[in-house]
Amino acid sequence: MATDMPEYLMLNIVTPNGLVYAHRAEIIVAQTVMGELGILPRHAPLITPLEIGEVRTKRVRPKDQTNWIAVNGGILEIRDNVCTIIADSAEHATDIDVPRAERAKTRAEARIQEAKEAKDTNELKRAEVALHRAINRIRVSKHLSN
Repeated sequence: MATDMPEYLMLNIVTPNGLVYAHRAEIIVAQTVMGELGILPRHAPLITPLEIGEVRTKRVRPKDQTNWIAVNGGILEIRDNVCTIIADSAEHATDIDVPRAERAKTRAEARIQEAKEAKDTNELKRAEVALHRAINRIRVSKHLSN
């Protein structure tokens, strides 16, 4: 069956600050609340919530280049070979300020300890999310585009 659909996906990642990433991809892998999701061209339409995690994309050009983006939750929509991620925040691996992320991790760990001592469950949850975001940024920063 012949089709006019391209053999790639368009990936757009948008945050409240604007467009963070826009490239054509052969494959996109994202962390959803149901687990890891791999997306190829001609994927069925889908809307799903994302976890704090990494988005990995193998770009069309330059050939075989993989990009890693730290995404702090959000929504992923796939429709007509366009994958749009709307996220609270997102950073390309090469843009992550690692010392800043490490300081955020240290602060979050201290906040967790203080919240446990104070038996403050709300603050504990907020601090755990902050720790998860910092760890995600550090982990994504270690990936190099090839």
